[in-house]
Amino acid sequence: MAYTTIDDPTLHFRVKAYSGTGSAASVTFDITDTSMQPDMVWIKNRDTTGNHGIWDAIRGAAKQIYPNVTYGESTAANSMTAFNSNGFSVGSDGDQNGSGNDLVAWCWKANGTGSSDTNGTINTAATSANTTAGFSIVSYTGNASSSQTVGHGLGAVPHWILSKNRDNTSSNYNDWIVYHHKNATANDKKIKLNEQDQVSSTNEWGDTDPTSTVYSVHTSGDGATNDGTDKIVSYVWTGIKGYSKFGTYQGNGNTNGTFVYTGFRPAFLMIKRTVGNTGSWVIHDNKRDPINIAKNNVDADNDSAQASLDRLDILSNGFKSRSTLGFNNEDGHTYVYMAFAESPFVNSNGVPTNAR
Repeated sequence: MAYTTIDDPTLHFRVKAYSGTGSAASVTFDITDTSMQPDMVWIKNRDTTGNHGIWDAIRGAAKQIYPNVTYGESTAANSMTAFNSNGFSVGSDGDQNGSGNDLVAWCWKANGTGSSDTNGTINTAATSANTTAGFSIVSYTGNASSSQTVGHGLGAVPHWILSKNRDNTSSNYNDWIVYHHKNATANDKKIKLNEQDQVSSTNEWGDTDPTSTVYSVHTSGDGATNDGTDKIVSYVWTGIKGYSKFGTYQGNGNTNGTFVYTGFRPAFLMIKRTVGNTGSWVIHDNKRDPINIAKNNVDADNDSAQASLDRLDILSNGFKSRSTLGFNNEDGHTYVYMAFAESPFVNSNGVPTNAR
């Protein structure tokens, strides 16, 4: 039996580290023998204090939302300006293209601008689904009713959902809400991407597990999934063997830390402590840390510049904590993670790859 259906993860996900110019520029991915036009781009300036930004093909370039704060969507003409055939373009905004600054972008492939999904009780304005890679972008308008469902287009049960109210104003900002399938009783649990809080109870997911066609939304809670008639965007993933994994582990408080098996060498890792204490959403990737120990981390929940602390080893089949820090390895504490592959540990023909 084939180990993975995705031998080349770069067709679906890429990390790009680049230097800012301070003026309009095209950013091209490092691999050019194959191309990937991204449909979701997440950018952070590594050198300075500044907000993260997320753009997607459904909402369009220049339509920016900020994962580290509660603000609604804004139009920023000089931010990210285009999704290109093998990269993206940026304007002069310092958070995306500060002159002389080092920046990083994490980029996912969905299915362009998508089309309406009518499987749920709420029809989506657009659902852009890459079923091969288990990723979709979902845009819909809330209806202020309880126990509603929204189609995600994956044809498989979601493992991770990231949802944001785009329309909220300064008098009613809403949090980013995360669903993770490994949280205990996940259908009534939430984590906030823009905060360091532990996992908590919620009605955002309607106390109902997602299915292979829909996920549930609700009017109560922080309003991120079905608030009034506001516009909502969700980013939805399901795990694909050998390409992506959304799991959990317990820390051991030792520099010879917990080993977490993913089945591939991660190109991207985001880790969050959810039980035991608060903790940041710590992001690592293979472009900023091509060799071990991986130490160059940015936090998704704040605007700080990149920090440098020995954290973990990125291995051919997973990752291993090398720190006693509470952000990723406090004894007995529970952590969730999302990971995407640089290379599968074993390819679709059952042959081990050359990943380190």
